Amino acid sequence: MDFSSYPAEIQAAVHKYEDFIHSKLEPDLAQVVADRDAIYNRMSEYLKLKTHIDSIRSQQLDELETKVDLGSNFYAKAFVPDTQYIFVNVGFGFHLQMSLDEADEFIDRKAG
Repeated sequence: MDFSSYPAEIQAAVHKYEDFIHSKLEPDLAQVVADRDAIYNRMSEYLKLKTHIDSIRSQQLDELETKVDLGSNFYAKAFVPDTQYIFVNVGFGFHLQMSLDEADEFIDRKAG
């Protein structure tokens, strides 16, 4: 919109608000959206783990052969000789060994 026909005070106020929007609100919004996406990604990973736990239970698997994502969609074969316990990423680079029930409860608290 062209504000050149408006008085100088109004033009200055519009310019001030536009600067505030571009310098403060837009970067803040971008950061909030990035944070939201990171939370959605973590929740998605927890829900995938819950699905895998349900599969282990429903198929009554004592051992498991699977593929593990090493990063950048590079996979390696993995063999789990005992599915009674799994390691769960609890954040900050830490993994905890949990029973399937403990992992289920942890996921419910994190994703709920």
